[in-house]
Amino acid sequence: MGNSHAGLLRTTRFDEVLHNYIETSLRSSTAVPRPVFAQLYLEAEQPLSDGRMENDEEDDDEDCSETASPPIPYLMKSPPKGCCTTDGFCQAGGDLRLSSLGSDPLEVPPGFTLVGVKSPSLPETLLVCAVDCRFLPDERGRHALLGFSGNCIGCGEKGFQYFTEFSLHINLKLSSQPMKQKHLKYHLYRNNQGVLVRGAPVCWRAHDGRVKVRGSSPARRQVTSEQHTPNKVAHPPVSAGAESNAAPQTTDAAHMLTNGNHVAPLSGPGRPPTAGALAGPPKKRHKGWSPDSHQDTVKSPPSSSAASLHPAPPIRPAESGTPVCSSQGCPQGPPVTVPDQLLHSCGLQPVVFTGHGALPQLTGNVKDVLVSSLLQTCYMSSQTLPRFYQHYGPSPIQPLSTEMQILLTVYYLVQLGPDQVPLIEDLEQIFMRSWRESHLSEIRQYQQPQTQGRHFAVENSGVLPGLPRHPSFSPHSQLAVTPTQLPWLAQLAVSSSGDGVRVLAEQKGTLAKALQQTFHQLKDGHFSNTSYIIIIATPPGQETQSCVVVTGKHQCRALAEGMFSPSDSLQEISRQLSTAAAQELIHCCSSLGQDGDFDSLLDDALVNSRDSSSSSSPASSQEKSLKHTSSHRRPASPKPRDSCPGIRASVARVWPEVDARAYEVQLCLLAEYSVQWQEVRPIQLAVARKLLSHVCAIADSSTQNLDLGSFDRVSFLILVPPSEVTFQQTVLQLCTSGVLQELGSVDQDRGSQQDAEQYVVKMDVRARARIDGFIQEASSNSYTLHILVHDHAHWDISSGSYSGSDNSIGLVDQLLNSRQVKDAPNILILHVTSFPFALQTQCTRISPYNEIHWPSSFSNDVDLYHEKTLYFGVSELLESTRLGVGLPLMRCDSSFEQMVSSLEEKYERQTCQQRDTAVNNGFSSRFPELHSTVIRTTLLIQHYCVALMAVSGRVSDSHNLQKHTSVETLEMVQALLIAAQQCPAHHGHMLLLRIPSSAMAAWAHRRLSRVRRQLGLEDTFEIILGNPGHALSVSASFTDQIKVWLKIQDAGWVPRTYLELEALPCILILSGAEPLGESLPRSLKYCDLRVISCSYLHRTTLEQELGLAAYLVRAESRARDNCGPGSDVLDSDGEKLSSTDNEEEEMHETGESPLSSGQVQQSCPNSAGSSCFAAHATPPTYSDTTQTASPNQNRLSALDHPPPALHKRTVLQNQALLQDHRQTAQPRLRQSKSPSSDCSSGASSPSQTCSWARGVIRPPSVLLPRSLYDIITASDGSGLPRCTSFLPHMSVAWASSFRPLLSKMMTCTEQSLYYRQWTVPQSHHMDSNNRTEGRSDNFHPRRLLLSGPPQVGKTGAYLHFLGILSRMLIRLMEVDIYNEEDININSASEEVFFNPVNLPWPNADVLKSAPFDYTIHDPKYDDISAVYCPGFRPGPSGTLSRVVLCGSEVKAVNSPAPRQEDVYLRRRTTRIKLSKYAAYNTYHHCEQCHQYLGFNPRYQMHESTLHAFSFTHLLLGEEVQLFFIIPRSKEHYFRFSHPGGRLESMRLPLTSDLSTDRIKTPIFTPTTGRHEHGLFNLFHAMDGAAHLHILVVKEYEMAIYKKYWPNHIMLVLPAIFNGAGIGAAHFLIKELSHHNLELERSRRVEGCGPAAEVWPFIVVADDSCVMWNAVDVDPSSGAAERAVSLKQVLQHMERCPDLTHYGLCGLRKWSSWGLSGLKQADSFSRGHLHDFVLLNVDRCQNVQYGQNRFTCHDVDFALRLHSTGLLVCRFNRFSVMKKQIPIGGFRTFVIKTKVTDVPTSVGPPQYVCAPDSKHLFLATPAQLLLEKYLQNTGHKLFPLGASNYSHPVLSVDCYLNLGPEVTVCFVSSRPHSINISTTGLLFSGLLLCFPDSFVTPCFLKRFSFIKGATLCVISADRSSLRQTVVRLELEEEWRFRLSDEFQTANAKEDRPIFFLTGRHI
Repeated sequence: MGNSHAGLLRTTRFDEVLHNYIETSLRSSTAVPRPVFAQLYLEAEQPLSDGRMENDEEDDDEDCSETASPPIPYLMKSPPKGCCTTDGFCQAGGDLRLSSLGSDPLEVPPGFTLVGVKSPSLPETLLVCAVDCRFLPDERGRHALLGFSGNCIGCGEKGFQYFTEFSLHINLKLSSQPMKQKHLKYHLYRNNQGVLVRGAPVCWRAHDGRVKVRGSSPARRQVTSEQHTPNKVAHPPVSAGAESNAAPQTTDAAHMLTNGNHVAPLSGPGRPPTAGALAGPPKKRHKGWSPDSHQDTVKSPPSSSAASLHPAPPIRPAESGTPVCSSQGCPQGPPVTVPDQLLHSCGLQPVVFTGHGALPQLTGNVKDVLVSSLLQTCYMSSQTLPRFYQHYGPSPIQPLSTEMQILLTVYYLVQLGPDQVPLIEDLEQIFMRSWRESHLSEIRQYQQPQTQGRHFAVENSGVLPGLPRHPSFSPHSQLAVTPTQLPWLAQLAVSSSGDGVRVLAEQKGTLAKALQQTFHQLKDGHFSNTSYIIIIATPPGQETQSCVVVTGKHQCRALAEGMFSPSDSLQEISRQLSTAAAQELIHCCSSLGQDGDFDSLLDDALVNSRDSSSSSSPASSQEKSLKHTSSHRRPASPKPRDSCPGIRASVARVWPEVDARAYEVQLCLLAEYSVQWQEVRPIQLAVARKLLSHVCAIADSSTQNLDLGSFDRVSFLILVPPSEVTFQQTVLQLCTSGVLQELGSVDQDRGSQQDAEQYVVKMDVRARARIDGFIQEASSNSYTLHILVHDHAHWDISSGSYSGSDNSIGLVDQLLNSRQVKDAPNILILHVTSFPFALQTQCTRISPYNEIHWPSSFSNDVDLYHEKTLYFGVSELLESTRLGVGLPLMRCDSSFEQMVSSLEEKYERQTCQQRDTAVNNGFSSRFPELHSTVIRTTLLIQHYCVALMAVSGRVSDSHNLQKHTSVETLEMVQALLIAAQQCPAHHGHMLLLRIPSSAMAAWAHRRLSRVRRQLGLEDTFEIILGNPGHALSVSASFTDQIKVWLKIQDAGWVPRTYLELEALPCILILSGAEPLGESLPRSLKYCDLRVISCSYLHRTTLEQELGLAAYLVRAESRARDNCGPGSDVLDSDGEKLSSTDNEEEEMHETGESPLSSGQVQQSCPNSAGSSCFAAHATPPTYSDTTQTASPNQNRLSALDHPPPALHKRTVLQNQALLQDHRQTAQPRLRQSKSPSSDCSSGASSPSQTCSWARGVIRPPSVLLPRSLYDIITASDGSGLPRCTSFLPHMSVAWASSFRPLLSKMMTCTEQSLYYRQWTVPQSHHMDSNNRTEGRSDNFHPRRLLLSGPPQVGKTGAYLHFLGILSRMLIRLMEVDIYNEEDININSASEEVFFNPVNLPWPNADVLKSAPFDYTIHDPKYDDISAVYCPGFRPGPSGTLSRVVLCGSEVKAVNSPAPRQEDVYLRRRTTRIKLSKYAAYNTYHHCEQCHQYLGFNPRYQMHESTLHAFSFTHLLLGEEVQLFFIIPRSKEHYFRFSHPGGRLESMRLPLTSDLSTDRIKTPIFTPTTGRHEHGLFNLFHAMDGAAHLHILVVKEYEMAIYKKYWPNHIMLVLPAIFNGAGIGAAHFLIKELSHHNLELERSRRVEGCGPAAEVWPFIVVADDSCVMWNAVDVDPSSGAAERAVSLKQVLQHMERCPDLTHYGLCGLRKWSSWGLSGLKQADSFSRGHLHDFVLLNVDRCQNVQYGQNRFTCHDVDFALRLHSTGLLVCRFNRFSVMKKQIPIGGFRTFVIKTKVTDVPTSVGPPQYVCAPDSKHLFLATPAQLLLEKYLQNTGHKLFPLGASNYSHPVLSVDCYLNLGPEVTVCFVSSRPHSINISTTGLLFSGLLLCFPDSFVTPCFLKRFSFIKGATLCVISADRSSLRQTVVRLELEEEWRFRLSDEFQTANAKEDRPIFFLTGRHI
């Protein structure tokens, strides 16, 4: 047979390979021989030349018509006369040939692409044209608009709207109708040399759903099926009468092949689909078609893992005679008749998988056959190359051929075991591996340009264990497999499988003939030992066709059950439970064979129990049984029960020197509940901070999607699945977390149950009203940030449009994705889930930057969070199966599986005998027998019942009952009863029995309760039915027991959560389709999952079920000496997901493996009222709140292998401890066998073993079905379990079969990106409509995703996040306000009040009579020299008393005072919440401020103009040029010259202007270094009133201030003032304002108005003024302070009568101590004013600020202003609050040297030096050096004045700070000035700073000095210094020395200041 086809094989080579293959098959019964075709080099047929390929393409062209009729001759329109008709040229003569235009530059308009047109007359080349991309399909053949739009490249003509017209223009000369689908063949692109070459073909064939494969040219086979997600197919309800006429079960879903992904049937009942219905949009513009009509068609799913529609339509049986068609439509060939009695004859319902080609139409008894097109979909998706491999021109990469796919399928089915069910993921990986190996070099070449992009490599994949090694081919070897070779190669492949797999080949017949033959042979019983039949039809001249008929009983059952959706399966189970078949099954299970009937034995046990109640107690009987049954151990297993000695190694490592008794004590400590509810674990705190940082990142982004500064509080709503236990669990955690108290929601210390229930909502039909109210509250409270926490977010992801009759389905989509929620700027959504895969698709709404992954707690052998718990999850369960030491914690029950198999076979035979008489209605015809879940559950419950009876001892021959149950079940029941019986406090374990069907769970609860009652075990353990829709129900006796343990006094308390069942011996039957977030207590010992469904293999489903066993093991021994607070390190991405994360490695290295607990004894107090709880026991530690150890891996790592080193180390540790473990376990076995070890005798011992206390440090054991266990424990070549390649969720689908496998080294973020790239949502997914045209990242900006393993502490983390978010918002609304008591208060003097209480404005005449207070009271000047005031009483030591804050203690000190910088940084502050009238910095951006800050739609932010303004001032000596930066929106405040637009002046209002909507006074704010933190946003402070605000900045800071405040007016100081201090800014502000006032007055006079009407005031405010307050004084009740706006303050002052009589007005500085004295204080006073002053520039014309001053400029100015006789008034009823801004300001100057290599730390003595000396010069202004020197050395310069208030230093015309120890007496030398009386006052010194001509010798002689007083004369240079000494005749009374002359440490070019000192004679 090998040589029958010439040219195909090399005969000699074939004989050799075939001989070796047969010899290997005979010698080995287990190994699968290497495939023959993997050893052969198959040569291609010689006739397959290039010419033949082109002819095939011609045939394809002609086959493109939609009908099978011969083409109608087409007559082309005659070309116009005179035009060019040459082939390859257009009618205008332009060359169109690709060979000619390859190197020419071509102009392609935007939106167009170059396409190669195939001309029949020029087969050797292509014609080039430009086509609009909108009319071309994408790589999947979709999204092509109907019609045509193109341009001619040859002549440049544009605008061809019809392809017929275009084809005529380019001279195609066609004989048939021109169609763009026929002739637009290839994309064109330029290669690396810039040459235009042919690229990938245009994918026109995707819509027709057919596979065009030609046997003669396998290399050119392309799959053109469209990869659409399945659309919903509406099915009308089928009545009872119509059920018999329904269509057969033709569906795209199959059990294991889909891994639980189900799609709707391809056609409705009785309505077979047609080819036209599957072809997508019509190619012509049919009148009745619309773009939305495709939703009524049925298309193939996008991949082999397509999910079902939700809700899935019911699948009904069909009547014989109704035809069944495949997904490609009914073929024209003969139909296939399904024989009658097929199901009855063979005892199974075969499943037909459509392969290649159309499945023949089935007629006859079609109800006995199931049809699925899933395998065909897998073939098609594996043949559709993605666009990634089509962008490189004429690529050699081709998909797998049809023959290769069939061969690989055959080999895959051959290697499957008899009980294995095929998995579609395995088959897809086989296809992909074979394809990758065939094109490995090309793939690597084409992937190189994509290495920088976000593409995962697809060339690394391992061999799946148990799967065939995929044959390796040379790059083109797959061309050799031809249709003629395929049948015998397939026969050769199945030759080693016996009869398990058969191949039926039809080389001349059709697929229908072979299928008909299969049905007849199946009926005749010829395939009784066959599981799979592969039918291959290779008719000559036609495409290869194939299909697979599944005939294995186990496989058919699994596939048939998998065709149901999960909800339909549960409904079917509930229906079957009430049928007679189920009752027969129960009766069959109750039969114990020769041992009798179970129910009879149970009744006898009840009678015996009653008869023996008088002589013996139930406990004694039970103890006897326990004594007997404990010896029944696992056969052929010498290993102990708990054989993983990791916990003993952990304890031994931590406490190496303790004895056995100390070990028991430590176990007691581990068993205690010492974790308080309010305590937050370090890792939870880290996650909460990570959440907060993401929220802040959203707020700080430039998109302004979240304005945290506008919120003052937090409100939240937690959405949980509709589980009553989960609801109560979340409510309880919320009550005890303290979040409600932090948010101010409740007043008491702990929120009540009713309070917490207002913040938690179950997502059922009643949730809509709660969420609608939440949305309304958010819309009405714009200043509240509302948080929607969607817990267990993967539960309901269905689209709201698919809700149907079930209103709870799609509720999340309807509410959370509603427009009201999405558009609300104050609603933030937080999704919390352990399984985020379904939310990570191509259409996800969550940005990858908004994902927060649970971090790993270990990094480089460092415990980052100092956790006292170790997380034990799925990864550790898998690790226990690989250790090879002892019994693993995750295992399957082989004996139970064998019993199930035998019972299924027995029941199948019984049902087959009754099939001919049974009438099947509804769903029953879907199953030839009962659902496997019904059989498994019934048998399992029977095992539990038998085990209870055997262990209870109620039956005399209980040992005979043990063979009717499995060893696993018997040991679990035994452990349950022993633990409760042995502990005096009746502590025990929990046994979790997972039964998804609620009906089956209720039946199991009734059955077990009945058995327990009849055995008299009601007081021994509880049986709890966990139904999600019902509250937890525990009997009263066990409730009282729990209350005693927890010390609860409330009589009405009942447990509401499973966590409150800690230490309660019970069987928890957990029902529901899936777990809904219920947390289980630490007393959980066994997790029985033997009856969970194996039909829906998704990653989420598997990990959800296994997550029930997730556990936190206490590890308080870790790092006892390093138990500080948790680390703030947040590394969610740095740790790998596999065991290379080092976390599991760290666990084993430290000996803290929680894989098992040793068999050591743990004692309970021997007291009936005592328990294993400590005396200080607290409520149980809820695993999702307080048990928060880090998991090993978040997702992938949970299913990962350990590294080899870790595995070896772990095995060595366990082997070393195995002997010790056995020694501990053997006494227990001997005790159970010996009569002397009766439990009753041990009750009198001082201590008794408590199994619960011992078990709290041991994770639970998990029992799985055999099929799931094999899948989970198997791994692929990359080291990951096979289940990681499963579809992540049933609501998503793979985007392509050409996806890579997950990698072990992927981080959480990389895994998220993987799913975002390779998964797409199904049509019923809520994110399926989240794709905006032109955008692929349609993310919701205020949506976060928190993911972490189950039971790790996510609830506690996000609850703490809510608390710290609230505190952060409060802190954002609070600022540090200086809160200091006034200094230098003269408490001894009697204060005289001159103004009545509550007087609104001052009276100038009265105020003149009040004395001026020379004393400085501002605390910021605590470190300066006091100003002498005659009426002031000094402190007791003769100095002023100061308050200095040292740490947190306020101390009264005298001298010396701390440095000024230290006092500035350590001043006392108070946190105060911002009022609505506060000033803000640049971080505040609410909606009201947008226009104020420059977001004006009329003006752009950059629209501002720089204007120069010049004026002349005498003191400056030259013209000063300033610059104004004026935004366009603020130009109306200025006057400009009309011709040139030159700035002339600033507009000033009139005094008569009484407008209440504006502020008349311009506000100047000098600032430096505070462009971000300066409080320049006065919008709220002004309450929206119009005002003129000018920032005064230095020239070098102009750009940065303009950037941050683009809509503010800025006054830029000249460059010479860049190094100046605050005095220069105030000097220029005042002088510029006065000059502007004169200009405005002149303009007013020119306008015939009085000059005095121009408003002469300005406000000079500090940049830290944040809020303003007013005090209302009531003589009876005292002073009351309230926040007011700056608008109110200024308008009140502006309305003051006779305001123009005042020179300077100001406000009191706020202090919390000020209110106490305001009741007696005067309303107005005269004294120093600081920080916020209202300056009359007119009256203060002759008083200037010191332009060179750096410090105390306002003190100096106030003293000189008062000396001129001008009124200074302080409004004491108003106060200004100053915010502490430690950044920038005029006080921060660095004194540094001019030499860069010299250290900059220079002391005050080095600030001055002797003239002409070699001294280190400083790069600091001379005035600053002088002021700093005098401040720090004033007490040395004036030693007689130090601490001598009665002898101050006389300072003439100037105030300088001489330090806090020296008192300064200010006098003015001006004539008629006001000075204090100095009669009789002796001065300790004289200070003359730049004395002018008013200082004369006669003036100085008025004052008296003590002997030895110091003189200090300061001048600009040495010459003027000497002249001053001579002019003032100072040498007469003062003695000078040459060494007493100094200068500041400045170079000559820096103009140092000189001063001379002397002593009074």
